[in-house]
Amino acid sequence: MRYIEEFNDPELARRLLDEIRASVTRPWAMMEVCGGQTHSIIRHGIDQLLPDEVELIHGPGCPVCVTPLEMIDKALAIASRPNVVFCSFGDMLRVPGTDRDLFRVRGEGGDVRVVYSPLDALEIARREPDKEVVFFGIGFETTAPANAMTVHEARRQGIGNFSLLVSHVRVPPAIDAIMRAPECRVQAFLAAGHVCSVMGTAEYPELAARHRVPIVVTGFEPLDILEGVRRTVRQLERGEHRVENAYPRAVREAGNPAALRMIEEVFEVTDRSWRGIGTIPDSGWKLSDAFRAYDAEDRFDVGDVRTVESAECRSGEVLQGLIKPNECPAFGTTCTPRTPLGATMVSSEGACAAYYLYRRLEVAPVG
Repeated sequence: MRYIEEFNDPELARRLLDEIRASVTRPWAMMEVCGGQTHSIIRHGIDQLLPDEVELIHGPGCPVCVTPLEMIDKALAIASRPNVVFCSFGDMLRVPGTDRDLFRVRGEGGDVRVVYSPLDALEIARREPDKEVVFFGIGFETTAPANAMTVHEARRQGIGNFSLLVSHVRVPPAIDAIMRAPECRVQAFLAAGHVCSVMGTAEYPELAARHRVPIVVTGFEPLDILEGVRRTVRQLERGEHRVENAYPRAVREAGNPAALRMIEEVFEVTDRSWRGIGTIPDSGWKLSDAFRAYDAEDRFDVGDVRTVESAECRSGEVLQGLIKPNECPAFGTTCTPRTPLGATMVSSEGACAAYYLYRRLEVAPVG
């Protein structure tokens, strides 16, 4: 299979569904960790096509959604300062902070610009040396190499008016935290293929063994996801807990060595707060000492922001897989893409946005 269309073949999808139905004998709950997978599942109705015994739980796989409120408020504080050009990907602009978002800051006169790569922000810094240019570096392992490379290039080229506001998070510690939670119902994981294309699979066997859960690396097209579910159900039914790679066209066990070297040079592992979840040890990256001069938090001294979460928003429970988006009383009423209470409703990978976009609007009964 060489083309994307081949991973949408309805006949092959029916065969995979038939195999899943034939093999499942009891209820199983598995979590897809990636927000891109969540959107594909809801868009194509995969969760509704699967047998009732197979439940897909949406996990904290949206990098915008798990960016902590404190970091959003720091971004707002920096973007509001004179002589600052604040650069970000577009889906961060509507993410609500304590009392406003980046769109509001731009409307109030802040120089907030949407870019498509951190290198775009570095080019702005090169062209406008009289401005302080900040790039909002969020995301999982997938975006870390590009952000690391940009900081590396800033130092190599001697561009001193560029800095990075870092809020990178790592998937394996999140899986560990989910499995340690007392209320956890997850029995297996569909791991994110794009993360593993960078990092490889070396961190997952120990997790699978420790928590006795299958972990199947999966892609994003319908057949990718169904094949991941098929392999996961097979392991669960057999009582196995191994790591399998169901996305070999993109993922190698060793990952991307060049990307890993860049991450290791520029970043170091740190504890990181996840919005709606809390602090997970060793679950993020920060700039290493050699590149600390490019850290926007240090440069702009924004360590004293005070945050207030929405009392109505239950996105934290959505991110932990404890409730589905339409089980939140605010979903589709006081919380919509135009009036979001949380990032899960505005991000292109947010579970609440997926439910709203693809018309899963029925509010589930509470209790």
